[in-house]
Amino acid sequence: MSTPESHAHLEFLAGLCRARAGLKVDISRPHLIENRLSPVARREGYPDINELLAAVQARRDDKLIWRVVEAMAQGESTFFRDRAPFELFESEMLPNLARLRGDRPVRVWSAGCGTGQETYSLAMLIDETRGLMPGTQVELTGSDLSERCLEKAQSGLFTQFEVQRGLAARRLVRHFEKRDEMWALTPRLRQMVRWRRVNLIGDLTPLGRFDIIFCRNLIGGMDTPYGAKVLASLAMALADDGYLVLGATETAPIGGIVRPMAGRPGVYARDPAFRAAA
Repeated sequence: MSTPESHAHLEFLAGLCRARAGLKVDISRPHLIENRLSPVARREGYPDINELLAAVQARRDDKLIWRVVEAMAQGESTFFRDRAPFELFESEMLPNLARLRGDRPVRVWSAGCGTGQETYSLAMLIDETRGLMPGTQVELTGSDLSERCLEKAQSGLFTQFEVQRGLAARRLVRHFEKRDEMWALTPRLRQMVRWRRVNLIGDLTPLGRFDIIFCRNLIGGMDTPYGAKVLASLAMALADDGYLVLGATETAPIGGIVRPMAGRPGVYARDPAFRAAA
């Protein structure tokens, strides 16, 4: 991908991803782009990604455009990735909000959930702590931009390699059943999650407000103006006493929108100034 034509295709791709999903595409890393888009090119019948991008540019087919953008938006998805926020969810966030909400459900959103490992990690913790919070209702939503990722998440089927990444043996036995060469989540766990396709740069108000929002390692991969817009939208969707969980090392334009919670890396609350302005 070193010809002037291919460079023009990459510039087009970067602009397309920015406009459709706010994504920041580094065109100086063509190998990463090729890894993301080669499977799309094969599925769509193109010999390489140059031909794919040329077709996208020429045809302006909306379905094909979204297949390309969704592929570029895909990130890494593993069970219990970076354990600290899950430990806080289990020991502090969920119990505190369960007490405060009483007979109202605690609403939890896993935004940018990929193939569902984060969302199902939260579902496992909710299931395992039910006995400590009798009567507590939890509404769990998983969302992503990619329809393909959501289809895999909804299937609840994972490979041996996928379940080995971050999942303790006791949880594998408790929450999964072996199905040929795959591991299938139990129907009980799968039924706990509502799945939705959501573009975070769009209008999030129809989703309502949430008590806990996980949106990790996503805003840092967006163009700065879009990242700020998404963060403000997430803050608007967050309950006044809710928790917003970003990536522990993620850089985001947080000033005036959310404030870090002391001693809880990557965990934020709505900034009082932002709440007053909202």
